[in-house]
Amino acid sequence: MLSSLCTLSSTELGRLIRTGQLSSVEAVDAHIAAIERLNGRLNAVVACRFEQARAEAKAADVLVRARSGEPLPVFHGVPCTVKESFALRGMPHSGGLYARRQRRASEDALTVSRLRRTGAIALGVTNLSELCMWMESDNPVYGRTSNPYDLGRTVGGSSGGEGAIIAAGGSPMGIGSDIGGSIRLPAFFCGIFGHKPTGGLVPCSGQFPAPIGDARRYITTGPLARKAEDLWPFLQAIAGPDPADPSGPSFTLGDPAQVRLADLQVLDVPDNGTTPVHPELRAAQRSVAEHLASRGARVRPLRIPALRQSLEIWGSMLSAAGGPSFAELMGEGHAVSPERELVRWLFGRSHHTFPAIALASLERLPTFTGERGQRYVAMGRKLGREIEALLGPSGVLLYPSYAEPAPRHGLPMLRPFRFVYTAIFNVLELPSTQVPLGLSRGSLPLGVQVVARRGNDHLTIAVAQELERAFGGWVEPAMSRTTEPTAAAPNGA
Repeated sequence: MLSSLCTLSSTELGRLIRTGQLSSVEAVDAHIAAIERLNGRLNAVVACRFEQARAEAKAADVLVRARSGEPLPVFHGVPCTVKESFALRGMPHSGGLYARRQRRASEDALTVSRLRRTGAIALGVTNLSELCMWMESDNPVYGRTSNPYDLGRTVGGSSGGEGAIIAAGGSPMGIGSDIGGSIRLPAFFCGIFGHKPTGGLVPCSGQFPAPIGDARRYITTGPLARKAEDLWPFLQAIAGPDPADPSGPSFTLGDPAQVRLADLQVLDVPDNGTTPVHPELRAAQRSVAEHLASRGARVRPLRIPALRQSLEIWGSMLSAAGGPSFAELMGEGHAVSPERELVRWLFGRSHHTFPAIALASLERLPTFTGERGQRYVAMGRKLGREIEALLGPSGVLLYPSYAEPAPRHGLPMLRPFRFVYTAIFNVLELPSTQVPLGLSRGSLPLGVQVVARRGNDHLTIAVAQELERAFGGWVEPAMSRTTEPTAAAPNGA
């Protein structure tokens, strides 16, 4: 059984530690014990720093006892995890690329540093997809991560290790990145909360691969957490201009606590007009709309025709952002041959996953480039203006996160473009919060995305907090309630 400490929010853990009702050592040890018991079946934490974390916890407890009226930060002494694509000093930093399997970070990424300044203690780094560009967390360096609600199903990607270990109770919160749903899909498939911030609100420096140009706004850094109340303090901690990019956008954030549900306009968009959505997900979204209406919000059912071109818009705008090709990233600056790698893969000799090889092949197609690509870029910009006008200053949009609950391992390759339900909001730069809505009849997580216009992250998070109260939020997986031992967690530095 999980310790009761492994069911609390990071905010509550921090409050208990700061007030002396709980020691940081107790909180850290409880989560380490959960990782050691569960990670052998999940393969979510791929390198740990347990001894360093325990030493930092002891130091945090000394500060609590020694302070003389000085306030301590919100996550003082609270454990967390970090996606392996972020630099965490002394820890592996490969991005799931075999050629970088020996790389270690010499310093923290900016957002990791900011999170640690709130007092958070990193337990280790978590699994991801190769080069963060597929919706299943599997790579030649660490292997595949499994879903704590059904080990035969995907956790999503690319922040899938975060989704799995948080859902299982091994970490209360973690830091992820999102270029096409890489925070929200793992949060959805694993039944936790995840927030993709407004484009440019949070720096993305210190990650591998590192985005450039407009992609620095399309790829976003944000929190995954088992409780909604952690999203806002986490976002506040990591948001703000990047000193290395002073030209980046600046936003003045609102406050979720000041949001009145009766003032909200809710756009209820059932699908993208192309990909059907599972009946249980449709029913869950309708229940959300009905609940918000019962709290006084004005709900408007709506279809947005341009969402039918979500894939073309996302691909074209990402292509227009520039930067190295995916084949070049796979080859560390020297483009690999997808054809050669495919032959090697068929004989079990490639150091790349099949999805990565397929993406390197697909990026050669003219679908997202030239005049056709420019038309889709223009369509995307028009769509962004249209949605923001529909939303206005106090609007949120309800939208499916994916077409079905977590599919079985490998099946997303048979329907490879369903991730566009999340991806479209990356290139539109709109904030989006993934909200869990209980379990399906098959005991898999249900959920919905809540979207707002740029800079209105506080609206989507306020709605997430309300939906957690109404629908229960995170549900402890059955595997976390057993006492079956598993293999130990991997060693760290």
